[in-house]
Amino acid sequence: MSQPQQPQVKVKIENVVASAVLNQKIDLNAVVKGYPGVEYRPEQFPGLVFRLKRPKTATLIFSSGKMVCTGAKSEKEARRAVMRVIKELKRSGIVIVSKPELKIQNIVASANLGGTIDLERAAYVLGRTMYEPEQFPGLIYRMDDPKVVILLFASGKLVCTGAKKEDDVYRAVDNLLKKLEKEKLIYYEQ
Repeated sequence: MSQPQQPQVKVKIENVVASAVLNQKIDLNAVVKGYPGVEYRPEQFPGLVFRLKRPKTATLIFSSGKMVCTGAKSEKEARRAVMRVIKELKRSGIVIVSKPELKIQNIVASANLGGTIDLERAAYVLGRTMYEPEQFPGLIYRMDDPKVVILLFASGKLVCTGAKKEDDVYRAVDNLLKKLEKEKLIYYEQ
């Protein structure tokens, strides 16, 4: 009898966090005047929250000129969101002299491997893992190449975090799946 074939793994990018540095100070009160819809409560938090509907993101802007964009679903979308916020700032009269230095800080993705995983054995075989089912139902796996952290569940679902490039997410999921299959730690339904 042959081993059931693995289903196609679908990876979904859930959140891309990007930082941008403008190398200049930003007058946050002037931004509030230009965009009354922004959230700015300096007594609670030093940053201003600039939300966009398209792409649906939230960008924190600090008076230092540093920005953090969250909510994007791809690297490209994160870049687009930051550039759009800068364009909006310029439109409201904020002078921005330099092009932002943009850097992807973290990519969070989810996937379903389509099989059941023996987490007990995986904790020993994979190495660099933490598995305490009384505390948390998933296995925490720290992968070295690419350098990511994967939360792996018995259902075959996973969350991958810490990637700096979308490519790393796909490589990490692929590497993990190959390892699980090689060590016979994943079981597919007939």
